[in-house]
Amino acid sequence: MKLLKVHGSGNDFYLLDEENLDETLTEDQLRMLTRKLCDRTIGLNGGADGVLYVCPSQKKEALAKMRVINADGSEASMCGNGLRTVARYLSEKYALDTFKVETMYAQLAVEKQLDLAKDVMAFGVEISPVNFNAKQIGMNLGCDELLEQNVPEFDSDLKFSAVSVPNPHLITFCNHQTLISNRLGKLAEMLNDGKNPYFPDGVNVSFVEVLAKDRLFVRTYERGVGYTNACGTAMSASSLMHILLNAPNLLEQRLTVLNPGGMVQTIVHQKQDKQYFISLIGNATVVAHIEIKQVAALQGDFSEVFWQETIEQDAYEKFITQLEK
Repeated sequence: MKLLKVHGSGNDFYLLDEENLDETLTEDQLRMLTRKLCDRTIGLNGGADGVLYVCPSQKKEALAKMRVINADGSEASMCGNGLRTVARYLSEKYALDTFKVETMYAQLAVEKQLDLAKDVMAFGVEISPVNFNAKQIGMNLGCDELLEQNVPEFDSDLKFSAVSVPNPHLITFCNHQTLISNRLGKLAEMLNDGKNPYFPDGVNVSFVEVLAKDRLFVRTYERGVGYTNACGTAMSASSLMHILLNAPNLLEQRLTVLNPGGMVQTIVHQKQDKQYFISLIGNATVVAHIEIKQVAALQGDFSEVFWQETIEQDAYEKFITQLEK
């Protein structure tokens, strides 16, 4: 079978098109394959955050469907960084610059953008639907929604907000010392242990530092993954919360969002019906082209792999170095 190693802002994946399988995978095999490929210790070449599974869509308006299988075998409803790389893959496969991709809950618009730098291709993707309702988020705190509120069960002084986009996010704005402390990990591990009463199905947790009115740094512990270099929906949700709580005049304006793996740009939009959606713009990097026997991969045997690296990772790292300066 053929795969790609890809990433958006350092959020890395194996991209697998159903058409490139040796033979059809069952659901159990797809999840097993993901766990084998993505294991950070014994997986394929350092593992990954998950598998992006591209398959046909039953929706007339969508070119294809993207499924997001996390490293632990669970399935996410959406992944903004992953969607950018799938958008690029489909754009090149079908020679299209603008189209829609089916995800678990919506058909999302994607569009090729100008390169961020030489050999750093970029795509913009729609992040939606947005919902603040506790039931839709999977949150049990005795309130209908959570916007900039203290939650003593989570932390003694931080204030939290929750939103689904459509996967659930818990967000707090904090100073730099809190951002880099272990408080994020402790809280996120508790809320993703499968036993807590507040988010029984888990939640993505982000600590956000406001660097300037239009510039954020987002650090995320992702449900089903753990600490990640970047989470596209978390950066989108954090941008939305920043505008709602801190900078309402930046609606429809471009924000820069930094993360441990790089950066993206976001634009928060509001439709005539008052519903929000976010544009997430950033790199869609292909690290390597891969071929491996499917039977061997399902067994976690990566001793015989064709791995052809591109020049794009070096170009991305150069871009990030210049960005930091």
